Amino acid sequence: MNPTEELKRLEAKVPWKKWGPYLSERAWGTVREDYSSNGDAWDYFPHDMARSRAYRWNEDGLAGICDDQQFLCFALALWNGNDSILKERLFGLTNGQGNHGEDVKEYYYYLDSTPTHSYMKMLYKYPHAAYPYDELLTENARRTVYDPEYELVDTGVFNDNRYFDVWVEYAKNTPEDMLIRINVTNRGTEAATCHVLPSLWFRNTWSWGYENGPRGDVNGKPKMSMAGKNGNASGAVLVEHPALGKYYLFAEEASEWLFTNNETNTKRLFGVENPTPYVKDAFHRYVVQGEHTAVNPQQVGTKACALFALNLEAGETQTIRLRLANSDQKKPFSDFDKVVENRLAEADEYYQQIQNSQLNEDEKRIQRQGFAGMLWGKQIYYYNVPQWLNGDPGQPQPPPERQNGRNHTWKNIDNFDIISMPDKWEYPWFASWDWAFHCWPISLVDPEFSKHQLRLIVDHRFSNERQIPAYEWNFGDLNPPVVVWATWRIYKIEAKQFGKKDRAFLEEMFQKLDQNFNWWYEYVDDENRNLFEGGFMGLDNISVFDRSHLPVANAHIDQSDSTAWMGLYSLTMMQMALELAETTPSYQKKAITYLKHFYKIIGAMNNRGGKDFGLWDEKDGIYYDVLHFDNGDHQVLPVRSLVGLMPLFVVEVLDEKRLSRLSDFKTKLEKIISENLHHVKKDAMANPTVLLTSGGATRRLLAAVNKDRLQSLLNYISDETEFLSPFGIRSVSKFHQDAPYTYWVDNKAYTVNYEPAESQSDLFGGNSNWRGPIWFPINFLLIESLQKFGFYYGDSLTVEFPKGSGKQMPLSEVAKELSARLIRIFTRDGKGQRPVFGGTQLFQTEPNWKDYIFFYEYFHGENGAGLGASHQTGWTGLVIKLLQQVGKKAPTTEKKVAKKKEKVSA
Repeated sequence: MNPTEELKRLEAKVPWKKWGPYLSERAWGTVREDYSSNGDAWDYFPHDMARSRAYRWNEDGLAGICDDQQFLCFALALWNGNDSILKERLFGLTNGQGNHGEDVKEYYYYLDSTPTHSYMKMLYKYPHAAYPYDELLTENARRTVYDPEYELVDTGVFNDNRYFDVWVEYAKNTPEDMLIRINVTNRGTEAATCHVLPSLWFRNTWSWGYENGPRGDVNGKPKMSMAGKNGNASGAVLVEHPALGKYYLFAEEASEWLFTNNETNTKRLFGVENPTPYVKDAFHRYVVQGEHTAVNPQQVGTKACALFALNLEAGETQTIRLRLANSDQKKPFSDFDKVVENRLAEADEYYQQIQNSQLNEDEKRIQRQGFAGMLWGKQIYYYNVPQWLNGDPGQPQPPPERQNGRNHTWKNIDNFDIISMPDKWEYPWFASWDWAFHCWPISLVDPEFSKHQLRLIVDHRFSNERQIPAYEWNFGDLNPPVVVWATWRIYKIEAKQFGKKDRAFLEEMFQKLDQNFNWWYEYVDDENRNLFEGGFMGLDNISVFDRSHLPVANAHIDQSDSTAWMGLYSLTMMQMALELAETTPSYQKKAITYLKHFYKIIGAMNNRGGKDFGLWDEKDGIYYDVLHFDNGDHQVLPVRSLVGLMPLFVVEVLDEKRLSRLSDFKTKLEKIISENLHHVKKDAMANPTVLLTSGGATRRLLAAVNKDRLQSLLNYISDETEFLSPFGIRSVSKFHQDAPYTYWVDNKAYTVNYEPAESQSDLFGGNSNWRGPIWFPINFLLIESLQKFGFYYGDSLTVEFPKGSGKQMPLSEVAKELSARLIRIFTRDGKGQRPVFGGTQLFQTEPNWKDYIFFYEYFHGENGAGLGASHQTGWTGLVIKLLQQVGKKAPTTEKKVAKKKEKVSA
């Protein structure tokens, strides 16, 4: 890569990432803030408390930033003159309030960010009318799981363009000198007033009763005060912090400055007199309720804001300029616009080099907003489980039930890090398999950050006796072991994109993952049969019932997906060991160990005979979960779902030249080939998969499925009445639309239907659905697997795609077509409509909406409309990588090589 200014910042020793978008979009309603006896996090700390109650673990705000220790935070507050609440944070429904679980009810867009956050841009849509809090709560409460969600746009508050566009830009002059430009545009046809309160506050580190403070806290209370007028600014706030030092917030032409403290309003919430009259919700009371005594007339405290009352004519835009710097500025706005424009130009230069030149302008816009969402999705994550369980010295003692409640066995967890969030409003906490998927697209622009994230996942402060925790609501649940896949892919991306092979990182991760792999064998394969249980595995309601809590006694489920993940795990560890063996030959032994694991796992999966039942169904030609009873009986659970396609993930292609350099491994490989072929001839009734086959003279294939079974699964994938949607692969086959599967237990029916949209089941809370919609991460892995199979088989294996079309495609072309279908979710069709927006015409046609993309959690199985969390850019951000591949040629097949040789000879 050429040394652009942003790339130089990435490689510099100067801490350009000290400040960033590390502020959450929601801190209320989280596990960390829950000190209840029953673990009801949503009700213990609801949205209505958030403006008045100081957070214990981390802060939230609107379009905000903070330093990397979250000592000092900056964000916006807004008031349109009609709202009952000062808009300081995004509003949404809780898990119990939404008819499909928790859901943010706001429109905001992450539009741009460089990896160092030297330039960032975000847009928030703010109605002129009073925000319809009660209407959203009442109408969604009335609706059932069979109804669509009632969205903010449905209330009519955006009719006739009666709203403000609030643009927030950040540009760093130096790592600790940030220029903040806020543009407010009145989109309506009449004049309207918007009050803007750029706010600055300290995370509360002083109220918890520690002499020396818990992690992130310091001795001494920080302070904000007025620094007096300065140049053409209407004054500045002086920030003094024992650890962070001095900062100044300059504001140009602010009408007034307000001060209070980031302290709980105990009188409002608990009926107890406040220790100080100036508390967290003072600005709300001052601006919205006209309570002028709520703010400190001495203009000192731990929270401050500048107040701007913008009177905007129809179509008018007004600009607010601020500067947050660690040094005094005599003329804080003299070079302001020049610096902002320079940083934007440098961001353009950086992405021009990163983005695929084959993309059209709309595709580039989609991809860049995807990158922006990934980079804005960083958040300070603070969670010390022992402190959380025991409570703080300066606070009331938590209920004793907590000692045996959520996460009580994970006392090693002590996190204080910047991590990548699945969604900073809906899922503002770590979830390990989401987190691992995020690292792939981020690595295209910042591999060091991605590697740091993976190191954190396996760090002793996150993992518990080799087990990687699942997610904050239940650390002990099992998620797919995607970390190994992400580690190997990021290592290769960095080598390709940045010309660096970080073997030290690879070896460090290999050692940690080796321990985790062994944990899976010890705890998730209790009977040592190489068939894994896993339970939940992150797929929520994809099964006929909760696989972690079976309604059937004395039984467990041998899971096709869990077993496939372990097959993928073993193959990827083998590949990593072979890479390390290039410089440290002793790693060949580890590669052989994982080759043996691979052989055992897929042997058990593929019904090799004997006492084990296997997971392959010969009649239907697909893999199923199997209910395994303690007395040895088996019951197939014939649900046609992604679970049955996941064995396709278990595939790698080995290069013969590489093998020739690794003689010990090659010798063992040849022996296993020989033994396996002998087994095929000796016991044809077992119908085993041929695990290893020669690929011409240059490649070898290691896969869970042989050619016949591959063809059978491809027939399902290519069938539009089964898994193939116009927008990717469905999570459950459409076959179940007319043929639901039901399992009866004690006269109770457990049923799986094809549900292409939101969940009609409340299993796992109903806030996501794996019974028909399209999910990017699994589609992405299927595409990658098809690319590998295509690389090996070339044109010698084709499939009719789509089924019934009469068109035969090699697998590399099938992979391209599936990629195109996924990308098609976001791009405009022939009528100018983006499928992601569904039937919401405001998003489809209005000039000030139609180019801003939501990266939803999943997508409608028939029309591609976005569903679930609206900003789960994390794994849906994998579209970034798919767009990178647009227009690129597939790997040259053996036949093409042969043809080239013939031409040369001629």
